[in-house]
Amino acid sequence: MIRMLLRVLGHEYAPPMRRTVALMTATAVAEGLSYALLVPVLRALFGGGPADAWPWLAGFGAAVAVYAVLRYLSDLSGFRVGTTLLRGVYHRFGDHLARLPLGWFTARRVGEVSVLASEGVLQAMGVAAHLLAPFISACVTPLTIVVVMLAFNWQMGLAALVAVPVVAAIQIWTGRSTAATDAERGERGDEATGRVIEYLQAQPVLRAGGRSGEHFRLLDDALSGLQRAARRSLLSALPGAVGLTLTVQAMFTALLALGAYLALGGNIGAAEVLAILVLAARCADPLLSLSDIGGKVRSARFDLARLDAVVRTEPLPQAREPIQPVRHDLEFESVTFRQNGHTVIGDLSLSVPEGRRLAVVGPSGAGKSTLLQLLARFHDVDAGVVRVGGVDVRAIDTEVLMARIAIVFQDVYLFDGTIEENVRLGRPGAGEAEVRAAATAARLDEVIERLPGAWAAKVGEGGALLSGGERQRVSIARALLKDAPIVLLDEVTSALDPLNEAAVHEGIDRLMAGRTVVMVAHRLRTVQRADHIVFLDGGRIAEEGSHDELLRRGGRYADFWNLSLASAAARRPGRTDQE
Repeated sequence: MIRMLLRVLGHEYAPPMRRTVALMTATAVAEGLSYALLVPVLRALFGGGPADAWPWLAGFGAAVAVYAVLRYLSDLSGFRVGTTLLRGVYHRFGDHLARLPLGWFTARRVGEVSVLASEGVLQAMGVAAHLLAPFISACVTPLTIVVVMLAFNWQMGLAALVAVPVVAAIQIWTGRSTAATDAERGERGDEATGRVIEYLQAQPVLRAGGRSGEHFRLLDDALSGLQRAARRSLLSALPGAVGLTLTVQAMFTALLALGAYLALGGNIGAAEVLAILVLAARCADPLLSLSDIGGKVRSARFDLARLDAVVRTEPLPQAREPIQPVRHDLEFESVTFRQNGHTVIGDLSLSVPEGRRLAVVGPSGAGKSTLLQLLARFHDVDAGVVRVGGVDVRAIDTEVLMARIAIVFQDVYLFDGTIEENVRLGRPGAGEAEVRAAATAARLDEVIERLPGAWAAKVGEGGALLSGGERQRVSIARALLKDAPIVLLDEVTSALDPLNEAAVHEGIDRLMAGRTVVMVAHRLRTVQRADHIVFLDGGRIAEEGSHDELLRRGGRYADFWNLSLASAAARRPGRTDQE
């Protein structure tokens, strides 16, 4: 576990961790050696001259004082290193996440990272402050005492030494037998946490729809699953705890019997037997604590393993000599992309001339959003090439590529700050007049005027204090402020009310003006604005051409168009999206 901890910490933070481990080990050895002085103390007290015990008592007191100082220093070092490592791991974790491709951040991973960034890091880094010292002491102090016993009486020392591999085997077996159940408990815990959050956030909708009971069953099932997993984890650790207790008791009983046999045979004095039994008792206490400490260490190790898995995830490779494109045309050449063993995009080729607009339509799961992600290099293709300005995106520096692309997603995330702070994310160095102009172009000024606090109004976590259409206007204002030559739109009006949809469309019109645009859309009004349309199905191009050409062919796109017309008429009788 310590090797994994050092790997997660990285080279910068590993040395203080190693020094702390060395100090804690020295403290545990000093504790074991101090007990060695009990043998001459007891020998003198129970021998012919009790006064001879004073020098040994003084030596024992000095040894205990040295141990106390070392223990204070090691505990202090553990707390200091734990605090430093906590800060360092947060920085390293955050820096590494910032280097990972955006395609890595699936919904499942975002939840996992959220748990890791909160309680996971705290528990894993709490090892240095709270668990490492008692764990090292429970392992090293008994070993030191066994060495001391060997020095005073090899028969009893050897008898105690026999228990060492047995205890080690029990700990290893317990760790292996509980690994699967600990992992299951962690997964069930993540699921239960997600269900609790979902249930709390959905209260208004659930109560309005009278379906709170149904979702409560989902939460109850998740909590029941967590309870069952926790029970299995406890039961899997129980044999190890019982086995460890029986082993320690058997060792002490064997030493007691062996000591009596040696004393009766005249091979050892009663004082020596008593002293060695005291040492054996001091061995037993830390060994018995291994059961409790081991469970906490295994739990921390599970979180540490998940941290390690994230830190060891390799970011997308960067070009050693990056090329900066001078044009803004886009091209897919024989592109194939697979995910989880499934081909999402298969041998696809298409191009978008600079300043032109491409609309991508098709059924759900056709790979439409994946095309945008490949252009922005959220993922690397498995075959073929994606080019921006004639340059392979893999040969473009990531910051240069992202500076040339503005992306407006369907689901907009806003940071818990003011509206102005969220708009400025598009270009932090923009002047006030530029920010105000972008807001006006996106019709965000209408929203700002009616909010208390205007530009200083807080949007809440994720933009929760704004409606979906208002969040979308902030996103468009942000993209306008960025002023990137390439714009990627991912069904930005699919779930908006008519008023917000009209405002967003107006903002999109301004955003697309004079730029190279790829838009994933199913609203007819959006599709009609494209210079070229691609109908995607199963990751392949089923049809492509202009709007009028595709309608004349009467193929898949024409069916899609007629179905969209019927749907629009059903939503708004007497009016269609063509109007």
